[in-house]
Amino acid sequence: MPLPARLVVVSGPSGVGKGTLVSKVIAAHPEVVHSVSCTTRAPRAGETDGVDYHFVDDETFRGLVSSGSMLEWARVHGACYGTPEKQVDDALAEGHPIILEIDVQGGIAVREKRPDALLVFIEPPSMAELERRLKGRGTETLEQIERRLAAAKGELEMAPLYDVRIVNDDADGAADELARCMARS
Repeated sequence: MPLPARLVVVSGPSGVGKGTLVSKVIAAHPEVVHSVSCTTRAPRAGETDGVDYHFVDDETFRGLVSSGSMLEWARVHGACYGTPEKQVDDALAEGHPIILEIDVQGGIAVREKRPDALLVFIEPPSMAELERRLKGRGTETLEQIERRLAAAKGELEMAPLYDVRIVNDDADGAADELARCMARS
């Protein structure tokens, strides 16, 4: 059974597995549209422009913000990230559910503009596991990992502002739980 058209925000600390869960939901429910955020950060190995992110320079990003084209945006870990509002509106108008995989600041901003959005917070089983996952990615320096872990503590304090909280201790189970939450209208 297809999932209903709705705006779903998935947030949580860096390294918690948001992308994995979203990918699993989309694989099981091809009607779901994954929002592609804009960012000013450089691509990581294996990332593709227009698929993983729209990689833009600072000037382009500022232009998108000043023109009102962003549903939300924030500076996170030294780079800017934002969601183009048009892709959200287009997906919903076509009857598709759309998932925004964004940081906590962005999720709260979406709630202000779109109070009907479903906000889902993904939590790690523990801080030790989150640290293990971040180190295991091999994409950040030790200093960057420490910064992300410090940020995670503040982000976890924001979890009560979300509609649903899912602990990602088992990716398949957590993805199934996410899909079940999306199915409820």
